[in-house]
Amino acid sequence: MSQFFYVHEENPQQRLINQAVNLIQQGGVVVYPTDSGYALGCRLGDKEAMTRITRIRQIEKDHDFSLMCRDQSELANYARVDNQAFRLLKHSTPGPYTFIFKATKEVPKRLQNDKKKTIGIRVPDNVIALALLEALGEPLMSTTLILPGEAFAESDPEHIRDVLEHSVDLIIHGGYLGEKPTTVIDMSEGDVTIIREGAGDIEPFL
Repeated sequence: MSQFFYVHEENPQQRLINQAVNLIQQGGVVVYPTDSGYALGCRLGDKEAMTRITRIRQIEKDHDFSLMCRDQSELANYARVDNQAFRLLKHSTPGPYTFIFKATKEVPKRLQNDKKKTIGIRVPDNVIALALLEALGEPLMSTTLILPGEAFAESDPEHIRDVLEHSVDLIIHGGYLGEKPTTVIDMSEGDVTIIREGAGDIEPFL
């Protein structure tokens, strides 16, 4: 049975954040809040935990995972970001965007798009998520928590507990979140391509 932490939305309890990080470092799968609903996360490169996530969501192993990063400097370790893109990111992170870039060698090959060698990168505008990432000291391998048969990300942690308490190691209750999909922007070829318009304003990228 999973652990269930009530974490303050504005002032996360460091004790609980540290316990969550310890679970992740031991190979745990966690449910945590972001600025676009709840997500499933595990340690970068943890193949077994990644397999558990694909099983929970009933997705293929070649599903495009994202890396949740704590800030721009960490993002640049895992994505090839040129100066123009970096300036755009500076004004849009943290925020409800997923950016697609060419991956660096720091990204495990199984996480990269097979043909394009790209990776999705996020810096979430959520206090709990950022506290988790700061304490972990590395990105979280992550995917939106959309349960099988559903069309939208889960927003109710109590419902998530009912469904997944035997499938994950930790559920972080960080409030009830609305459905706010990210805006997806592809910068992997140098140009800016809007893949999906979501909660993030596309105006700065036009």
